[in-house]
Amino acid sequence: MKAKLIATGERAPGWVAQGFAEYQKRLSHWLPLELIEIEPGLRGKGRDAQRAIDDEGRRVLAALPKNAHVVALEVTGKPYTSEQLAQRLEHWRGQGRDLAFLIGGPEGHATEVLAMANETWSLGPLTLPHMLARLLVAEQVYRAAAMLANHPYHRA
Repeated sequence: MKAKLIATGERAPGWVAQGFAEYQKRLSHWLPLELIEIEPGLRGKGRDAQRAIDDEGRRVLAALPKNAHVVALEVTGKPYTSEQLAQRLEHWRGQGRDLAFLIGGPEGHATEVLAMANETWSLGPLTLPHMLARLLVAEQVYRAAAMLANHPYHRA
């Protein structure tokens, strides 16, 4: 089983890239995690925000692995405790499918992307920078995998 984090946005600042790489390395023997960056749609004065969202959505859909279980990060999604996320990861592993975690652009996901998602996950009610969300997803997936492996990383 492999996982992809498909994230809309520009190249991450060094501290995010470094943190993500650390959790990616730690996850490598439990759940290989690949980052796929999606170019954001054009925004700005005189530009149609919906067109930007739709453009991003097309690129996200094109990047989805075939037959993957798709989890869209969405503020209205299901919030999980670390223990609950570990249970979800165990469930996903049982399906025998690859995973795709999706982080949308500034206005969220295109309607078509949400329609393709098997489920939605919320990191909580706070508004987070999308670059930070990448790092949080990687850390929480690592934490869940570590819990399933009885690794001492998680201490509640």
